Amino acid sequence: MRHNKKFNHLSRTAAHRKSMLANMSISLIKHKRIQTTVAKAKALRVYIEPILTKSKEDTTASRRYVFSHLQNKEAVTELFQNISQKIADRPGGYTRILKTGLRLGDSAEMCIIELVDYNENMLKDKVAKKTVRTRRSSSRKTTATPTAVPVKEEVAEEIVEAAVEEKAAAPVAEKKAVSEEESAAVKSEKAKAPEAKAPEAAAEKEAKKDVKKEVAKEETVKTATPKEKAKAPAAEKKPVAKEAAAVKPEKIKAPEAKAPKAAAKTETKKVVKKETTTKDKAEPQAEKKNKAE
Repeated sequence: MRHNKKFNHLSRTAAHRKSMLANMSISLIKHKRIQTTVAKAKALRVYIEPILTKSKEDTTASRRYVFSHLQNKEAVTELFQNISQKIADRPGGYTRILKTGLRLGDSAEMCIIELVDYNENMLKDKVAKKTVRTRRSSSRKTTATPTAVPVKEEVAEEIVEAAVEEKAAAPVAEKKAVSEEESAAVKSEKAKAPEAKAPEAAAEKEAKKDVKKEVAKEETVKTATPKEKAKAPAAEKKPVAKEAAAVKPEKIKAPEAKAPKAAAKTETKKVVKKETTTKDKAEPQAEKKNKAE
């Protein structure tokens, strides 16, 4: 009867199972991490951890024991030279199983089995998370009896702290003064800017109004009915006629204003003609007198 013989046979005979576990343990020692199924990893953990414990004592007996299980000289030398030094301070639990999911072919549970001391990333996380644990009684004692500090040292520390605070406050005050001056200058410039821009803004407003009026006229012309279009030329002719009537009196007044100037010009012309005629008459008379002489 096989009472209390509960271990996974892995669907293999004893010889096949032992050779398979020996090969897997050699691969784990050489590569420090292998991928396999969860069932094989759990069987390998039971097989290899006693071998790792034996490797801590580097004696002939322990080397013969390990070699009888592994039957590989390279794995034995690696185990006793390097791995044994890494696991020297660890009291068991040398391997870690990390599940990776299901295999595509047969949906078997897959995992990674590795040596704990060779996963540096997880070791760093553990070191960072470590905290010092103390009993409540010890914590009470430490709080009840605080250490006495000399008075002179406290005074010296206070003086140093005050000096540091003053040095730190000085640049802050300078920065505040500079920022206040800059803000005052910016405000004055902003106050002057609207005064300078006032006439420009007024001119822009007038131009916009003219543009809006023109656009409104164009829209009214586009949207006007034929009757309104017929009335529009007549309405435009009336102001033109008024302008012509206003121009006529100006033209009538203009000749009246020009009349005295024209009279003055005619008188000057008459005077010039008389002078020329007298000169012409005087010249033949002078010639005749010369001939007579």
